[in-house]
Amino acid sequence: MFVKICGITNRDDALDAVEAGARAIGFVLYKASPRAVAAADVAPWIDQIPKDIWRVGVFVDESPEIIEQIGAQLGLDIAQLHGAETPDRHPRSLRVWKAFRSIPQPDYPAEAILMDGPGSGRTFDWSVCGSVSKPLILAGGLTPENVAKAVAATKPWGVDTASGVESSPGRKDRHRMKMFIKAALRS
Repeated sequence: MFVKICGITNRDDALDAVEAGARAIGFVLYKASPRAVAAADVAPWIDQIPKDIWRVGVFVDESPEIIEQIGAQLGLDIAQLHGAETPDRHPRSLRVWKAFRSIPQPDYPAEAILMDGPGSGRTFDWSVCGSVSKPLILAGGLTPENVAKAVAATKPWGVDTASGVESSPGRKDRHRMKMFIKAALRS
């Protein structure tokens, strides 16, 4: 199992997440998000992230061409799609993780299915994850306090957190990141 810290907006948080044991870090490239970051702001320092850490771009209803352009600019490994995208709107040059809020589409053609909560850092009924036939990434309201229970309940391929390890939107708390990763991987 791996841990992804999402909503990274600055170099220090990215490097702290890697040091704490994150296997993937996510950049929200969607302007309406409180954790939004522009590719131009990430580009100057993204190469300081070790190459074995997955770089995930989070997109919402963006065109495949723009995703591929940003992916090339930032050296992204994965496009995490959070909108109403259909398989014909996937970027061709990146791995794809498709996110669903609370209700999965178990056979959706993506490398992995990310199950997210209803928003605002809230959890959902994890039992719905049992229908997912692809590798499962669990997200939505996960914190250092509940991630072990979530992992035990769902046996995911990976877990993903953003607000659960923050001191404020877009600013990570180093101690909470360490606690989260330790709790997730201990499960």
